[in-house]
Amino acid sequence: MKVINNIAYCEENHERQKLDIYVPNADTFPVFVFFHGGGIVNGSKDGFVQFGKTLANQGICTVCANYRLYPSASYPEFILDAASAVAWVKKNISQYGKCTGIYVGGSSAGAYLSMMLAFDNKYLEAHKMSPMDISGFIHDAGQPTAHFNVLKERGIDSRRVIIDESAPLFHIGTHEVLPPMLFLVATDDMKNRLEQTHLVMSTLRHFGFEGDDWEERVIEGTHVNYANTNQAEIIANYIQERQKGL
Repeated sequence: MKVINNIAYCEENHERQKLDIYVPNADTFPVFVFFHGGGIVNGSKDGFVQFGKTLANQGICTVCANYRLYPSASYPEFILDAASAVAWVKKNISQYGKCTGIYVGGSSAGAYLSMMLAFDNKYLEAHKMSPMDISGFIHDAGQPTAHFNVLKERGIDSRRVIIDESAPLFHIGTHEVLPPMLFLVATDDMKNRLEQTHLVMSTLRHFGFEGDDWEERVIEGTHVNYANTNQAEIIANYIQERQKGL
């Protein structure tokens, strides 16, 4: 395995616009682009070194990306960063081996970002990409309504449940096709997170998105902390299963 740290993925070269790559000992591999959590106010790719190494040891090239945070950032800059990181991977990952599929996901705030990329086409379209270029999304306990810190930025009570253009849910039904997705959520997750994740799945079904390509897994545990399993294990299994069908 090879690790390459702090690659700039934007021409702006902001200190937060950096990513780390964990490359397996293989010439051919799927790639997973991961965004950390932290409420869009904290968190770092540096906390996911073992996560990246674990997936790389499973044959999955893993890219852990930072993005701009509050208070220096504002909506939608962190989403723009996430799209830029994915676009950088699509353009450059061939330097490290043959990519057999790109997967995108995140935990908590990172899953809010991955959902915005999955449901609102404009972010990837700015890079001449589409969500359909992604082999699968893995959203781990993300907020599908307007993110509580986006509401706070607007001076709105962060407990409000608002579905506007800043909410992944708002964009379901605006496109006829969607890439495959896995939604993870805990039985004892953050307040209203389990119920909102159920609403995403219900809304997908309401618009005719049925079948194995859109899956929700409710796992015993607390927010992004699951009993008898871990993120890397779940992600590796999901990607490996999807790769068999490609």
